[in-house]
Amino acid sequence: MRNLVRLGLSGLLAGTLFSAAAASAASSYPDKPVRLVLGFAAGGSNDVVARIVAAKASQLLGAPMVVENRPGANGAIASDLVAHAAPDGYTLLLGSASTLAINPHTVAEIRYDPLRDFEGIGTVAMTPEVIAINPAVSAHTLDEFIRLAGKQNLTMASSGTGGLPHLAIELFKTAAHVNVTHVPYKGGAPAATDVVAGHVDGIIMDLPPLRSFIESGRMRGLAVAGKQRSPALPDLPTTAELGLPQVAASNWFAVVAPKGTPAAIADKLHAAFTKAAHDPDTVRQLAEAGIEPMTNSTRADFRQFLQDELQRWKTVATQAGVAVHK
Repeated sequence: MRNLVRLGLSGLLAGTLFSAAAASAASSYPDKPVRLVLGFAAGGSNDVVARIVAAKASQLLGAPMVVENRPGANGAIASDLVAHAAPDGYTLLLGSASTLAINPHTVAEIRYDPLRDFEGIGTVAMTPEVIAINPAVSAHTLDEFIRLAGKQNLTMASSGTGGLPHLAIELFKTAAHVNVTHVPYKGGAPAATDVVAGHVDGIIMDLPPLRSFIESGRMRGLAVAGKQRSPALPDLPTTAELGLPQVAASNWFAVVAPKGTPAAIADKLHAAFTKAAHDPDTVRQLAEAGIEPMTNSTRADFRQFLQDELQRWKTVATQAGVAVHK
């Protein structure tokens, strides 16, 4: 009996010491630079968000935050690296809709599970997908483009097979009952360049890389894929306004940490990134790039959001025939 009591007290003491150590670590965190890893090259939407938000979060946390680009496999390489990093809050991932909600359904040899292998911190920003075409195409509205697609074979570019723009095209095809031909490219820049050159009829992609083309008239914007107009292109109608509310696709950006990161550290990160995303200077810089802040009230809210997004894009990938079976 004494041994059982002794064991119980020992367990209680160990738990108390562990909690005290965790609280101490959280109170002193961070005391060295934090890495914010992303799976795409410099210059794209992910990179823009990472650098703008990290600069403010670094100030709030009181420690340097180093943005590290690890492009490849539609963000899967960077995601895998962070999933298997030490769960101490010093290696974080800036994930996106593609890396966290779509890759699990479209990339065959993926080595991470968004829910199992990450501690969610929360979303920080979003930008909608935009439908645009070459001005030589004889359609001036989305409805005209849909009707034209019923008469002739039209092509639509994306930044690659299995990513958000590709699945947004599939979503559009299903909702509008059109059979446009998807043309995948190795990146958004060559896809946009070929649309401007007239080698491809149209494109669906994040707003930031298309904004200057639309504003200069080198592309004709048809719609924002969602319910809300974008402040960056306020005259562009939404798919919901045009009778296609199902065509809702936005690239959201979220910070996650390796599973096992202490809750106190994760909560501290959530507070810092949420505040950073809504800082007036951050909002201004994001707006200049065509991006808006987007945050979750709690880390639990983010987990539910991610679960919903995983299920939603699984359905789209399955219906499009691009889902991998594991």
